[in-house]
Amino acid sequence: MDDLQRNGYRIIQNPQKFCFGMDAVLLSGFAGVKPGAECLDLGCGNGIIPLLLSAKTKGRHFTGLEIQPYSADLARRSVALNHLEDKIRIVEGDIRNASKLFDASSFDVITTNPPYMTGSHGLTNQEEAKTIARHEVLCTLEDVIRESVCLLVPGGHFFMVHRPFRLTEIISLMVQYRLEPKRMRLVYPYADREPNMVLIEGIRGARPRITVEKPLIVYREPGVYTDEIYDVYGY
Repeated sequence: MDDLQRNGYRIIQNPQKFCFGMDAVLLSGFAGVKPGAECLDLGCGNGIIPLLLSAKTKGRHFTGLEIQPYSADLARRSVALNHLEDKIRIVEGDIRNASKLFDASSFDVITTNPPYMTGSHGLTNQEEAKTIARHEVLCTLEDVIRESVCLLVPGGHFFMVHRPFRLTEIISLMVQYRLEPKRMRLVYPYADREPNMVLIEGIRGARPRITVEKPLIVYREPGVYTDEIYDVYGY
């Protein structure tokens, strides 16, 4: 069990399977959830993003969709551990069929930290759970965007963390499905390095216009986070 530094919440993890990373934490800080919002996290893993958003925001309800039974079970156990059964629901299912699992236009906010690598890109980890989380084995970027559009209310907000090397594809698919990119922020490990993450927000059916926010720098020096990162983590 790890302390999330928010509301006393804890999360159950198995390091031999897959643990949440900084990308999930940064996404929870980037996502805007208004009071009363119905929220869905696609590919929720062990439930880290619903847990963090329930602590940080005044959203009404959070649903996590996860295809791997073991990860879904960990997420449910963490929800129960924190006595959040009335606020968070974990559903075991396939992102590719999300629009059949939930009613159309039923969520105000969708978040996702999807697999970054295409099936043929990068080394495939021999541990199946990690492979599914990191590679597009069970769903593609297009699956995530297509299903999100079906499930978002008109004007609903989509928040995703991904890798900059796929930014052209990300924006192209979002525009294709009328999930208009509205806000983007690049994340840099150090000020003098190339970005290794991108945070992006889209709005269903919005007019074209994107705001590129100032860079987010993770480390001031080796082992020392910048003040903004400490704030996101709640330290």
